[in-house]
Amino acid sequence: MIKVAIAGNIASGKSTVESILSGFGFKILDTDNVCHSLLGSCDEVKKVFKDFDIFENGNISRAKLAKVVFSNSEMKKKLEDILYPKVREEILSFFKYNANEKVVFVAVPLLFEAGMVDLFDKIVFVYCDDNIRRQRLIERNNYTEEYADIRINSQLSQDEKISKADFVIYNNSSVDALTAEVISLIEQIH
Repeated sequence: MIKVAIAGNIASGKSTVESILSGFGFKILDTDNVCHSLLGSCDEVKKVFKDFDIFENGNISRAKLAKVVFSNSEMKKKLEDILYPKVREEILSFFKYNANEKVVFVAVPLLFEAGMVDLFDKIVFVYCDDNIRRQRLIERNNYTEEYADIRINSQLSQDEKISKADFVIYNNSSVDALTAEVISLIEQIH
């Protein structure tokens, strides 16, 4: 089995790449979904963040939690220390469950920051110009320009990540162009 990580900074188009790969029949794990699920059931997160305004109707609000962790590096680190080991376990379970597949993909947006490179045979980085990403965050997530920049600047630079990736997919134009890049990737990995 070839284990392929899909990395990419916020609003780069990872979900669209996942959707294209899924359309071709590949097994994909999205660690963002894993984290969202963990937040709903993780008492440890509730305990650590009990003094912060992160709850809505008794549940953790991801938007409120994000505002806390992206303005407080200590709390961001605490959240990562809780979630990353659990995400790692989920990835290993996914590999075990899909052991008969020739190639599997795992979307790990913060692959490098989370220190999970060792789990993969190949790394694909989805690149999108910063201005396009900023615009997507403002339009898609209703972020202010200032908050969009905070989120963009909270991650390692795209150039730094490109240097660590085996493949780069450029997502600066149409879905058709992106699909062509994904098809090329599949041909190179297979």
